[in-house]
Amino acid sequence: MAKTEAIAFPLERPTPFDPPAELAALRETRPIARLAYPDGHQGWLVTGHALVREVLSDPRFSARAELRHLPVDTGGRTGQPAPPGMFVSADPPVHTRYRHLLTGEFTVRRMRRLTERIEEVTNSYLDVMERQGPPADLVESFAAPIPAVVICELLGVPEEDRERFTAQGTTLMRADVPQEEKIAAYLAMQAHMKELVAAKRARPTDDLLSGLTGSDLSDEELANIGFMLLGAGLDTTANMLALGTFALLSHPGPAGLLRSDGVDQVVEELLRYLSIVPFLVRTALEDVELGGEKVSAGETVTVSIAAANRDPGRFPGPDRLDAERAAGGHVAFGHGVHQCLGQQLARVEMRAGFTALFGRFPSLRLAVEPGEVPLRTDMLIYGVHRLPVTWDHGQ
Repeated sequence: MAKTEAIAFPLERPTPFDPPAELAALRETRPIARLAYPDGHQGWLVTGHALVREVLSDPRFSARAELRHLPVDTGGRTGQPAPPGMFVSADPPVHTRYRHLLTGEFTVRRMRRLTERIEEVTNSYLDVMERQGPPADLVESFAAPIPAVVICELLGVPEEDRERFTAQGTTLMRADVPQEEKIAAYLAMQAHMKELVAAKRARPTDDLLSGLTGSDLSDEELANIGFMLLGAGLDTTANMLALGTFALLSHPGPAGLLRSDGVDQVVEELLRYLSIVPFLVRTALEDVELGGEKVSAGETVTVSIAAANRDPGRFPGPDRLDAERAAGGHVAFGHGVHQCLGQQLARVEMRAGFTALFGRFPSLRLAVEPGEVPLRTDMLIYGVHRLPVTWDHGQ
């Protein structure tokens, strides 16, 4: 294959836990390669760990929505600026303004204070699982509802609205849903979020959105921030809990560390090993030399999170789930100024979730063959649709 020949973004996974094999081959031979985008754009794919971090930390690469092209066809419009408040798709100083207002809500210290409530929520769902007895779908019974309750409480979403918000968020994340349905779900979710913002302005409560009503943010900005945080908080952690449990049940050893002081290492290794966010995109604002190639101004660079987190130059034996490795430096939460704002919340939820789950059900195991677990290959965030599990009743 010629060095300049463009490839298509690979999607097919050889196993439930491993990224497409083509990514590893590219990382070894062409860590920056020409990529053909579905809309006809000719850009780049970066697979090496060091190069991925370089792109994500270089201000010459923009996160602005109107400049980017996506490596997969989502059926949505491109070339549109992000609405006010959607700071993940903005550059400094716009991004900095929003980020500064929110950083205090997601500090490590504040997340530690939330730990007791997260453990309480987790145990309440495990109580229901235990009463109902095996088997159970761990996605429905455990992985999906816990992050939903936590992020909804953090934002101040009333309990009666949570199911509606969750259903709309799921529609938006599906890759196989017609664009008309996605637009309808987006508009409905936005309308509900604007109603929530108005309610918080009229009668503030002890939550994140109420706290932000005291800033100079407009109702539109507040609604978009709430929408963005809700979507991110629902889908990503839910899939890490479900897919992470699947991985722990499929690899003898790591789950044992959850009963000791090794839970933090287990969480970091699962984040590295699974990389449920497959890629991030940036667009060059000027000509940039990257990995020996010239990336021209206006060209979009897709960085493969999964390939970077499996780079043997950074993580020896990267295709092995090794909960005793030092997995720090992974890019599961991105890197640079756009590194995930809610990463500490996700870590707390995973620590609490995995520890409580395997502590409560030490005999937990799959209720079906591994090949029968339905994978989320039709979703923008990878994971499992269902995870049937069972355990020894009365343990």
